[in-house]
Amino acid sequence: MGRKRKGRDISGWLVVDKPAGLTSTAVVNKVRWAFDAKKAGHAGTLDPEATGVLAVALGEATKTVPYITDALKAYTFTVRLGQATNTDDAEGEVIASSDTRPSDEDIVAALPQFLGDIMQVPPKFSAVKIDGQRAYKLARDGEDIELAARPLWVEELILVDRPDADHVVLEMTCGKGGYVRSIARDLGAALGCYGHVKCLRRIWSGPFDAEDGISLETLDEMAKSPDLDGFLRPLEEGLADLPQLICTPEGAAKLRNGNPGMVLASDVEYGEEAWASLEGQAVAVGHYKAGELHPSRVFVR
Repeated sequence: MGRKRKGRDISGWLVVDKPAGLTSTAVVNKVRWAFDAKKAGHAGTLDPEATGVLAVALGEATKTVPYITDALKAYTFTVRLGQATNTDDAEGEVIASSDTRPSDEDIVAALPQFLGDIMQVPPKFSAVKIDGQRAYKLARDGEDIELAARPLWVEELILVDRPDADHVVLEMTCGKGGYVRSIARDLGAALGCYGHVKCLRRIWSGPFDAEDGISLETLDEMAKSPDLDGFLRPLEEGLADLPQLICTPEGAAKLRNGNPGMVLASDVEYGEEAWASLEGQAVAVGHYKAGELHPSRVFVR
């Protein structure tokens, strides 16, 4: 028999305002420790030097992680113009420089090419896998690697501030899998001046806002305290982008056993993904077909 995982059976979402200098995995481990939780995971990695929303799921809420990962996210970031680095951020070595500095008008005119459905090449120092190995490990070993472009949806990219000739502050809203460092690199190339990310903050992710996030200082102060549970948000918030169906008590019983269960009539289309609740509590996620929800994920309470 496998070893039973220690910890509490506690479920919900914790919005952390991640500080710079920590990996996303380190934050998740700290959250799991603070809540003495059996299971935890995050919905979208932030680079170690990035700050802002890191949504951490505990217990049954981990089953809703894919819906937050797929949700739109927004970032504010500062681009250092005139320099390219090997990591596309300020942590790397400068590999090219230019004295050219675009005007505000030039920058605004260049932004539309990064809107909508675009193809983006990830940074060489990223977690993308090449033949089973992380790109950043190969790059650190000095290997000359080529990464394939990937599709990305960019809903908005605007100029927020221009503190000086060398820096521009942008705000971007995008879909899953976006690399802000690639945007900075490619914008610099488009402007003929090079560029890299100097600082980055995720201001919201799906339904979660940075201004509502708990700091790690507060997390440390309240660790193992019953009051910490008050910061948890319902796992149902992770399903905000899916339509909600109400199931009957009989339907809920069937769904909990992994079988199709009856739900009340709604305007959900045949085959559409949705979630079913009983008395406001999520029972299952699945696909709606002819008055029933066919479950793909079932929540155990």
